[in-house]
Amino acid sequence: MTLQIREALQSDVAAILDTINRAFGGKKGREIGALVSALLSDRTASPVISMVAEIDRQVVGHILFSCVRVDGARRDIQATILAPLCVAPEHQRKGVGRALIQRGLNASAHGGCDLVFVLGHPSYYPKYGFVPAGAHGLEAPYPIPAQHADAWMVQELRPHSIGKIRGAVICADALMDSKHWRE
Repeated sequence: MTLQIREALQSDVAAILDTINRAFGGKKGREIGALVSALLSDRTASPVISMVAEIDRQVVGHILFSCVRVDGARRDIQATILAPLCVAPEHQRKGVGRALIQRGLNASAHGGCDLVFVLGHPSYYPKYGFVPAGAHGLEAPYPIPAQHADAWMVQELRPHSIGKIRGAVICADALMDSKHWRE
């Protein structure tokens, strides 16, 4: 079994949505699947980086990065948000998520991205270089409760990008619904 990470194709959408449903289940899986479908067709999300993980030609994971901007930024920066990441349950804790994150961050850096944001588990994403964004004056699109503040994170892909800008992140239209910003 060899893991391959590649750019997602239009023909992968059904397999991606199935993987999302299996990874998140029930109502949450349907909501995240609808979000991914919306982001893939949302012009305000472009450019997007959409990648799949395959084992034996079966999609077992997916990661999506969509364009964001920082409101009030004094200089022009390129930024994205990692949302969502999913791995089929039978392949979790086997390095699939790590491979997707690393490949996605590399593609973002090669594409000229300065910053990558994520709202995620504060014990998982710091392993990949993410730090709390609020501590650097980079606010989420919607308020994050204080007890979950460390879940809103950023990673600097271009040195010295953090600290030169402050403001609220404005996501693609599909991601600017408050339901995507609460547990």
